[in-house]
Amino acid sequence: MSVLIAIPARYASTRYPGKPLVPLTGATGVSMTLIERSWRAATSVAGVDRVVVATDDNRIRELSEGFGAEVVMTSENCQNGTERCAEAHKVLGSGYDIVVNLQGDAPLTPHWFVEDLITGLRAAPDAGVATPVLRCDGDALNSLLNDRKHGRVGGTTAVFARDNSAMYFSKEVVPFTSETFGGDEPTPVFHHVGVYAYRPDALAAYPGWPTGPLEKLEGLEQLRFMENGRKVLCVEVDAKGRQFWELNNPQDVPKIEEMMAAMGLE
Repeated sequence: MSVLIAIPARYASTRYPGKPLVPLTGATGVSMTLIERSWRAATSVAGVDRVVVATDDNRIRELSEGFGAEVVMTSENCQNGTERCAEAHKVLGSGYDIVVNLQGDAPLTPHWFVEDLITGLRAAPDAGVATPVLRCDGDALNSLLNDRKHGRVGGTTAVFARDNSAMYFSKEVVPFTSETFGGDEPTPVFHHVGVYAYRPDALAAYPGWPTGPLEKLEGLEQLRFMENGRKVLCVEVDAKGRQFWELNNPQDVPKIEEMMAAMGLE
């Protein structure tokens, strides 16, 4: 089955304008932009036939082509990364069996997260889309709770059924728990990793559906699939000791750089 990874990237982010061009410095002092680090993460995934950056911005296009990425220009009217991936897939000829959306704000995504995601979708023919979830340890849960306490939107959390079909995603921390957890202690909360794998029919249908009330309230694109009766498969992934965080706010830059230093990432 042929696999395309598309990295949707836009300059006009509401929470963090110009985010794809933000430099991140690794453990060895090397500075690379967020979009380059995300592209490098994508190119490290095994079994992928093609990796493209999908953008509507010439600044991102020029920078991406400068470090060797293939770029697909998409419309300014795309409302989110899924719509941008759908348009990029159409521009490329819609010839792939699985399209992966590796969002351009996730430079710490390990390659095995995406590989496990692709494997999970292949094994679930009734699912039109799959996405990874990572069980929070105490430190990760406390980071999420601290963001919300200070009015910041940090990571997204996921709740799913016994068959791993998603029940809900939220920028609030769900499910609620009154327990306290510390360090590497496992918790009942799952951090949604912002990567998606789509079957082409589900991806092609997505832009034609209206934005539903839950998607509007949460600002989470995957809820549109659920609001239209499509199964979203949650694939639990193992961090294997690797720290993971997404760049959502300016305050996340030093946090991610600290994680990169701790893990020895360039």
